[in-house]
Amino acid sequence: MKYDFTIVGAGIVGLSTAYKLSLKYPESKILVLEKEDKVAAHQTGKNSGVIHSGIYYKPGSYKARNCVDGRHQLVDFCQKHDVAIDVCGKVIVATDETEVPKLKEIYERGLQNEIEGIELIDEERLKELEPHVNGVAAIHVPCAGIVDYAGVCRVLQQLIEESGGEVRFNRKVTKISRQGEEVSIRAGKENVTSSYLINCAGLYSDHVAKSGGVRSPVKIVPFKGEYYELKPDAEYLVNDLIYPLPNPEFPFLGVHFTRMALGGIECGPNAVFAFKREGYNKLSFDLRDTIETLNFPGFWKMAREHWRMGLDEYRRSFSKKAFVKGLQKLIPEVREEHLKVSPSGIRAMALQRNGEILDDFYFEVADRQIHVLNAPSPAATAGLAIGDEIVKKVEENFYLKE
Repeated sequence: MKYDFTIVGAGIVGLSTAYKLSLKYPESKILVLEKEDKVAAHQTGKNSGVIHSGIYYKPGSYKARNCVDGRHQLVDFCQKHDVAIDVCGKVIVATDETEVPKLKEIYERGLQNEIEGIELIDEERLKELEPHVNGVAAIHVPCAGIVDYAGVCRVLQQLIEESGGEVRFNRKVTKISRQGEEVSIRAGKENVTSSYLINCAGLYSDHVAKSGGVRSPVKIVPFKGEYYELKPDAEYLVNDLIYPLPNPEFPFLGVHFTRMALGGIECGPNAVFAFKREGYNKLSFDLRDTIETLNFPGFWKMAREHWRMGLDEYRRSFSKKAFVKGLQKLIPEVREEHLKVSPSGIRAMALQRNGEILDDFYFEVADRQIHVLNAPSPAATAGLAIGDEIVKKVEENFYLKE
């Protein structure tokens, strides 16, 4: 069978894209190829499950637009399809007076991004929301929440298949070539023919793009986020979501506390360079992945600029005491004995040759191909809106009508 659209990757971005294409082109034949044996096997299923508001992102950017739109779509989708979700709100905390000006900057950006319901609150109001938090002021973001992203993906798979699409597992894409008016795809042990290909391969999106002849200026560099979880007798310390002020020089939101949609409270993550793209254990190592990163000049430029921060993150990785010290900045009552190890996640960070981290969603369009080459957080929140964005690119670049 020849397919109209073949999507590589069954995370939330790939499945959202397939789902939105099925709505836009209901007569089309759609195939999703996934190298693992289930949906949401990596970034989608291993993040902390937060529904982001969109407060942090540069106004007018892909992140800002798609996060707000995607959040609204996500909430409606979960309520309609009975996926675990709770729009519980979060607080972004200034722990001392020196942080208040930065807190106000984030608040103003939130107003520019039209984040509904946000307010600057004082210490008294903060204590009402989160009694155990140390802070002098905060932003209350009532539209943030928590969700089961893997559950969202399972519903998306079902909807795609009900509309006549296919999701095939254990199909690693190794080669893409143009054959006249078709794209030929080598996936596992089979060849697939498709009119168009859309690459949503996450941690391996740059590899898939390269196999399709695209020489992207960005390289995916994997960063591991390591978590702890509060033991049940310490869960009283956290009501909902508690965040510090983010570091403006790095695209991570800092060590935070997250109540999860399926139960439990996560603490973290840190952010350390991963020596294997899908290596979730502390000592995971892949020689090819490591050499590939170390041969990229942008990695060394970034490392020279941020080496002190990197050392701090590794210290927290190997020292529970140091990790707890970071948590205590927000909740002084947290102790080492309150924590148990929780599974890690890996973030695909797109790095440019000049050492700068690509701070927005990034797409490349080739002949009959669209490659999503940077979709970090808040891509899970924004997934359904990113699907719309890709449908729009299909229309504009491939001149397809409904």
